Amino acid sequence: MAHVRKTTHSRKAGARKASARRRTTARKGTTRASPKRWSQRVTKESDALDLKQGVFKLTSAKKIATSLKRSAEHSSRRKSGTYRSALSMLIFYINRAGKTLPKTQRARLERAKVELRRAFGRE
Repeated sequence: MAHVRKTTHSRKAGARKASARRRTTARKGTTRASPKRWSQRVTKESDALDLKQGVFKLTSAKKIATSLKRSAEHSSRRKSGTYRSALSMLIFYINRAGKTLPKTQRARLERAKVELRRAFGRE
C-alpha cells in the first residue's frame, strides 16, 4: 500500500499566516522609534573628539588631517591615543556616509587617512 501524504493547510491557513506577518512588521516599526541622525549626534557628543565644524567638508586632504590632528591633541574627552582617535573619527564618518558619499569626497577622505599617518609620523 502506497503512503499518501495528506496536506494540512489550505488557502485560508496561508492567508492567516500572511496577515499575521503583516501585523508583526507593522508593530515592529511603532515600538522602536530610532533617533534621527544618530551618527551626527555621535560626532558631536561622543567622547572621541571635539571636532571643528565642517571638518570633513574641507577642500584639501591635508587640511582635514591637520584639523583632525589638532582636535585630537586638544581634546580632553578622548579615551585613547591621539592618532587612534583622529583616525577612528575619520573612518566613522566615511563608513556612516556609505553610498551617499560622492566619489570625489570619498577619495579626498581616503587621502586624508594617508596624510594623517604622515602627520603623526606613522608612514
